[in-house]
Amino acid sequence: MSNNRREFLKLSGLAGLGVVGTGFKGLSLEEQEQVLAQSKKKHAQRFNMSGYAAPKLEVVRVGIVGLGSRGPGAVNRLSKIEGVEIKALCDLRPEMVDKVVKSLEGTSHKPETYSGSAYAWKKMVDRDDLDLIYIATPWEWHTPMAVYAMEAGKHACSEVPIAVTLEECWQLVETSERTKKHCMMMENCCYDFFELMTLNMARDGFFGDVFHGEGAYIHDLLGLNFSKTGYQDMWRLKENFRNGNLYPTHGLGPVCQAMNINRGDQMDYLTSLSSNDFLMKAHAQKLAETDNFYNSFATKSYRGNMNTTMVKTKKGKSIMIQHDVSSPRPYSRIHLLSGTKGAASKYPVPGISTGHEGWLKADEMKVLEEKYTPEIVKKVGEMAKQIGGHGGMDFMMDWRMIDCIRNGLPLDQDVYDGALWSAIGPLSEWSVANRSNSIDVPDFTAGSWETNSPVELTLKGGGTTGVSV
Repeated sequence: MSNNRREFLKLSGLAGLGVVGTGFKGLSLEEQEQVLAQSKKKHAQRFNMSGYAAPKLEVVRVGIVGLGSRGPGAVNRLSKIEGVEIKALCDLRPEMVDKVVKSLEGTSHKPETYSGSAYAWKKMVDRDDLDLIYIATPWEWHTPMAVYAMEAGKHACSEVPIAVTLEECWQLVETSERTKKHCMMMENCCYDFFELMTLNMARDGFFGDVFHGEGAYIHDLLGLNFSKTGYQDMWRLKENFRNGNLYPTHGLGPVCQAMNINRGDQMDYLTSLSSNDFLMKAHAQKLAETDNFYNSFATKSYRGNMNTTMVKTKKGKSIMIQHDVSSPRPYSRIHLLSGTKGAASKYPVPGISTGHEGWLKADEMKVLEEKYTPEIVKKVGEMAKQIGGHGGMDFMMDWRMIDCIRNGLPLDQDVYDGALWSAIGPLSEWSVANRSNSIDVPDFTAGSWETNSPVELTLKGGGTTGVSV
């Protein structure tokens, strides 16, 4: 979507917090030119946010915006973390705010509320008693809200993807560097148990030199995306008018951390291919036969059912990312690491291999789990499973972020990670629109990837934050 179109929708009040999708179209020729230009942009780094430790905050005062699909779960998880004060809640719909406030009864959290207009969130962010803005809105609002928060002197964290255009990726990077405020995309899959273990193994050299990785988001959302009660005003369905890898970060994030992308290696270029759509338009037409609500959707063109994007890194390594949210396939993020000494694969059954003979047996896997389960899992893993959020990874993500902020530690995911992982979306759209030609991947680190330190899994200097189950 062009910036002009996006800005018009915001100014007109037609798009808002949890309100509408915006009828995304395929990339126009002008938009393709914009993507190409932004992919070649060079950046003079103002301040390196990789490894940056902001001043300690004993108490982290949080405002949460977006209380539809993801926000209420975040409120519940944060309410159980020591040193967190949930000071404010915001959603366009007053009934959603009221519901979440009611869920906090009996806790120490007494948030003020904001709702009723597309820009109520700005009033919340403008408060002077907030440290962190937690964003769980439709995708198109992630960057505007994160940028506004940082400009207002707050740290920002956002659901995925944190940006939908390359211009937004650059805006996030430049704002975070200028304000020295954390800007974290909340990629929860980086905190899933197997992904954390294999990251620890990669750090220890178990796989040798990891030269190839695979990640995906294969999740049949056909029914949910077409449901009238799934996403407010069908916003997520409307995102599927775009054609590319629209949701790359779940599979990509853990692979990038294991391969030290942004911290020892960097993406160089990518190429992307989409199948035709064999399911989404047909489903819309079938629904329209008995329900006029779907008439407009029956005339639209949708993204290809399967997108496959291939990335080459500066050091000659490769990454494959797939995206399919409409086919009747079992859920998979793939999560595959292939190195010179071994390999790991999560789906359909987690496995580790040290040769072509096959996967290690259960007793061998148990030995590896005992050796390579990281500190964060040992400390809060069982509590995370009780509190929940995709089996516990959501809670470990929230707990880890808060613990880092309270102890003045760098975050595991910085603004460069959020920008780079999200950039796959518009870059893949350009490649699909241009017969899978390759396109450069911007270096949001401005060359600092060569010296940035890899993500550290230890709790050194932290791990002091308590949990109330």
